[in-house]
Amino acid sequence: MTEESILNTQAAERAEFETVVEALARSPRLARLLRYLGERYFLGESDQLHEYNIATEVFGRSKTAFDSGEDAIARVEAHRLRKKLKLYYETEGKEHLVQLWIPSGTYVPVFTHHTGVTARDSLVLQRDEEVFGFSDADNGEAVAEKKGGNRDLWRFIPRLRQRWWIFALAGGLLLVLATASLVGHFRKAPAPTINAEPAAAQPASSAASGLPIRILAGYTGKPQVDSAGAVWQADHWFSNGGVWLRPPAFIARTSDPLLFERWRTGDFFYDIPLPPGSYELHLYFTSTANSADAQTTFTVGINGASVLVGFDINSDAMGSNIADERVFRDVSPDKDGFLHLRFTSERGAPSLNALEILQGTPHQQLPIRLVTQPTPFTDSEGHQWHPDDYFMNGHLSVQRQQVSGSPDSDLFAAERYGHFSYAIPADTRDSYTVVLHFAELYFGPHASGVGGVGDRLFRVMCNGNTLLDNFDIYKEAGSLNVVTKTFRHIKPSAQGKINLTFEPIVNNATVSGIEVLDEAQ
Repeated sequence: MTEESILNTQAAERAEFETVVEALARSPRLARLLRYLGERYFLGESDQLHEYNIATEVFGRSKTAFDSGEDAIARVEAHRLRKKLKLYYETEGKEHLVQLWIPSGTYVPVFTHHTGVTARDSLVLQRDEEVFGFSDADNGEAVAEKKGGNRDLWRFIPRLRQRWWIFALAGGLLLVLATASLVGHFRKAPAPTINAEPAAAQPASSAASGLPIRILAGYTGKPQVDSAGAVWQADHWFSNGGVWLRPPAFIARTSDPLLFERWRTGDFFYDIPLPPGSYELHLYFTSTANSADAQTTFTVGINGASVLVGFDINSDAMGSNIADERVFRDVSPDKDGFLHLRFTSERGAPSLNALEILQGTPHQQLPIRLVTQPTPFTDSEGHQWHPDDYFMNGHLSVQRQQVSGSPDSDLFAAERYGHFSYAIPADTRDSYTVVLHFAELYFGPHASGVGGVGDRLFRVMCNGNTLLDNFDIYKEAGSLNVVTKTFRHIKPSAQGKINLTFEPIVNNATVSGIEVLDEAQ
């Protein structure tokens, strides 16, 4: 996209933002909240959009006394705002090309484009209007009804009258050229043979649209945005299987329940076109309470090799309605240029909620960095930290504190506290370095003014081994000072997890950040 088109897109987003704020004038609290979120977004300060700032700067809560565990004002008003935006785009804003959303689990605005019409599409349509001389008075929607296709896309294209064949001819020529290019790229390799009838819903595709690839299995709607701002697409490149909508239920160990709302189930396949290279594959699973008592096993294969045999989601996740993720490094396309994933029955039907393909590092899993905050964080070295994930139990406090001893003080500004655990996915073939980041945010004269040595003691265990015992952050560093503990040569469990348990001894356990770094060379 050119610099001019980027500026056009930014201007369109800003214009839509102002339109929506004005539309919320009758709900001044929500308009004030949206104004705050949008202004921070446009200033490039999305990392400041968290519960504490919203409560204190938008709704006037005390900066010294606010406790997110007791006061849910930010969460409640954000929920109301999401409902109001949903209603707005179902009614008054239904035809808007640019639409504004606040995805669940984050306070960062996301701009999307109506029914698949992207900013690039709108620029192409504008160019085509200039080239072919379409009339604004023409009715493109009527053409869509007669000739088929996407009504919403045609709605933005003036009717071609007697010259519609020019557009069709140009599209056909582009399709021929694209097909010829693809054949040359794959050296005229035949399409993979699948011994099953292709599912009717399978969209035709000739090449991967680019990395990363994130697919919501069984989903057919518009792209979804997770808590880290990553975009997940509708189901693609599959054959066979059916779709199952998950019954409403809380899903543990995830900050992104949208990944687990649907399944593709039955015997099914994915044939994903990829350029040569080394990739990292993430598979996401969960099961329902209805299947908790039945052992349902299946096999997962990559390019003909079985990587999960006798796989039981309940056993792997240690229960139903618990998010489960498996990671495989050094994944490459087969000789025909496709990554072939096979899900086949054993004692039950396979199921999959989502899959993700990332550009990998040969022989090493990509680093995992978690910050116990609801929004992403970028440190002084440019490392990206994912919002808190893979946890069970405990409480998330985002009451911002200023700490000393690190160039990245914001990394330690919040905490997960209580009695809690993490199950962080890791390739089972490697050993890992685990780095835990702490700060005493409550006890001591520089924090609450009460307590000190011995007022917080806790234990940290990893896959059954004790890493820290009677750990006292205040004794090591005092209040509002960072403490980092590093543990090497950690082996994941047979289920591909780095299981960390934070167990209170006196008062609550706590942690502010977690890193899992592959030691393979």
